[in-house]
Amino acid sequence: MINEIIRESKDKMGVLIDVEISPNAKKNEIGGINEWRKRLIIKIKALPVDGKANKEIAKFFKKTFGKNIEIVSGLTSSQKTICVIGATKDEIINKITIKY
Repeated sequence: MINEIIRESKDKMGVLIDVEISPNAKKNEIGGINEWRKRLIIKIKALPVDGKANKEIAKFFKKTFGKNIEIVSGLTSSQKTICVIGATKDEIINKITIKY
């Protein structure tokens, strides 16, 4: 399942992660895997208003993985594809496994 959620980008600039954002959470954290949608659940404290949740996502990924991100698709949706710039697939999977 994790190999369907996390994959190398075609341009080899980073790793793509399919995520489902759960806003207005108690804390920012990885919430598990939505097996039906095949997405990593990310809980974010911010509300999805005026891009606040997207900014919080970028901060959370920077803190968790030590890398910058780009939201590749789903800018206004709770289902997004995020590129972790300069990361490898194994590096991301290892950090997610430790956190989750």
